Amino acid sequence: MKHLQQKIIAFRDARNWRQFHNPKDLAISLTLEAGELLENFQWKTSEEAVQANFENIKDELADVVIYALLLSHE
Repeated sequence: MKHLQQKIIAFRDARNWRQFHNPKDLAISLTLEAGELLENFQWKTSEEAVQANFENIKDELADVVIYALLLSHE
């Protein structure tokens, strides 16, 4: 997990995005991405949601993990 966090930090720093990554904004972004993840499941059974939205679920979950790792680094 530490290795993944280091790769994410290096990606961020290479783009000079650190200025935008303070705890408040990272927490907001994490919450927004979690909401986007939840939208995939709204009004569906788990099976229906995964069948219909598997790729998007993976993408949104990755966003949540990335923001969690960034936030835990700060």
